[in-house]
Amino acid sequence: MAETKEKLFSEFAPISTEEWMAKITADLKGVPFEKKLVWKTGEGFNANPFYRLEDLEGLKTTDSLPGEFPFVRGTKKDNDWLVRQNIEVSCPKEANAKALDVLNKGVTALGFIIKGDDVTPENIATLLDGICPACVELNFNTCLCKAEKLITILGEYFASKGVDLAKCQGSVNYDPFKKPLIKGHKNENWVEMATAVLNAGKVLPHYRVLAVNAFELNNAGAYIAQELGYALAWGNELLAKLTDASFSVDEVAKKIKFNFGISSNYFMEIAKFRAARWLWAEIVKAYNPACDCACKMAVHAQTSQWNTTIFDAHVNLLRTQTEAMSAAIAGVDSITVRPFNEAYETPDDFSERIARNQQLLLKEESHFDKVVDPGAGSYTIEVFTNSIADVAWKLFLETEEKGGFGALANAGEIQAAVNASNEARHKAVATRKETLLGTNQFPNFTEVAGDKVKKTEGACCCKGQAHNHCENEGVTKLNFARGASEFEALRMATEKSGKTPKAFMLTIGNLAMRLARSQFSCNFFACAGYKTIDNLGFDTVEEGVEAAVKAGADVVVLCSSDDEYADYAPAAYKALAGRAQFVVAGAPACMEDLKAQGIDQFIHVKSNVLETLQAFNAKLGI
Repeated sequence: MAETKEKLFSEFAPISTEEWMAKITADLKGVPFEKKLVWKTGEGFNANPFYRLEDLEGLKTTDSLPGEFPFVRGTKKDNDWLVRQNIEVSCPKEANAKALDVLNKGVTALGFIIKGDDVTPENIATLLDGICPACVELNFNTCLCKAEKLITILGEYFASKGVDLAKCQGSVNYDPFKKPLIKGHKNENWVEMATAVLNAGKVLPHYRVLAVNAFELNNAGAYIAQELGYALAWGNELLAKLTDASFSVDEVAKKIKFNFGISSNYFMEIAKFRAARWLWAEIVKAYNPACDCACKMAVHAQTSQWNTTIFDAHVNLLRTQTEAMSAAIAGVDSITVRPFNEAYETPDDFSERIARNQQLLLKEESHFDKVVDPGAGSYTIEVFTNSIADVAWKLFLETEEKGGFGALANAGEIQAAVNASNEARHKAVATRKETLLGTNQFPNFTEVAGDKVKKTEGACCCKGQAHNHCENEGVTKLNFARGASEFEALRMATEKSGKTPKAFMLTIGNLAMRLARSQFSCNFFACAGYKTIDNLGFDTVEEGVEAAVKAGADVVVLCSSDDEYADYAPAAYKALAGRAQFVVAGAPACMEDLKAQGIDQFIHVKSNVLETLQAFNAKLGI
């Protein structure tokens, strides 16, 4: 084998970075490499289009093996993960039946969401009837004030069934910062309740009872390094305050579970989870634990809600699949894939089955669970791991210097920072710098979504349209407006108006340019639910205008080349004589001259698509 390897590589002469750059520079024909190919990330660093072995020199991520401190390459010797499905418990008996059913369909971890009033021994016994707590990871989410009671009930129930408590794996999601982040209520005296939760949790040695719910930041639009930096500060707040309350670092660290979101930024997300384990291990190590095993981060990952869409909702399947792949390759402990239709209706049996099977495909057909640290050796992932770690660490230190995560959350500063990211990303969606396929780019032209929306996103304004924040008791809350929400509101307004505006493409002149611009313009106006009428081309402007008027066009878009607009645009504008909105596709050099003649509507790649379409809706009385 070694001889074959040597012979294989001798067939190819090594290529230096300088030679690659010379070839790229020649192909770019004078356009600067940094301007054309370097990716400006939202994480605070630049990403190159390629990396080489030399870029790994001095990187810390290459220093350890899987299962070894600082656990960059994983906390275990394999890459298997648990397939988790969450179940809302409105009726314990029905939830139990559903749990037993999905356990026979590939699920290996359950997440029960229980109302506080339903936390009783009888309900828990009904809920878990027939489920072996030593065979299945069980995770519970209930209101904060019931967490201690729930843990006690679970311990007593498992013991009554003769189960070895040391073999029970799971979690109870006690999150003291849900109040300021989600509810807008300060929670400054949380340590006493957390102490009670930790003490109760001693009966279940392998249950994680303290939660870092960083997925909430993800769902609120946080950037990847921002989610990680605040998650580390969040975890450190638990460590610092509870070790001050006389617990050992080992006792606290082994009870913390990190619940992250996963965005569709594929390689960045792989790097995020690797960086998360590394940095958390270093933080815990600084507290001098008795064993390095306390430095292992327990990570559950769930697909993002921020980028899910109502229109062309099956694209959500593509998003969640790549997201699940990122988490699986990164070596997380468990994954929840959220159903594709969750944004507009209560998930049904079909969407839940598809969500389960998305993970099973990764396991059973792609064998992602059979390769230890599959991201290792990728120069891009190794560099990204270090880059994200650097940015997240700086944010962590900055948070600590300002008083820690708890103080900043109670002051609303964490929320304000994440909401600013949400606002920036909404602007990026509005200008198509961030693409949501099927919503702000390449929409389904004929889709009508009004009939399928069977639930609202919540009474709070932050669950619907994009707002900077909403407040309660003076504490800013996280803004959970999805990235697509404003485009969806725009298109739904068109649907509800009872009339479908027609956007007519007046294509003329240069064949390549008119085809390209008509396609661009059709996609542009279809984002607002307009009916677009494309054409193969007209011989004269007058012929095109006549066809547009005959078609009942509300908007006429002139599609031609920049050089021809100087003649075609004034002629079309004059022939149309105000019978429809007139638009020029592009930003020609003669734009100022056209504006002087009264032509003031242009659409092009630098347009704010959302604001432009909102303006057209207003002009058309929608």
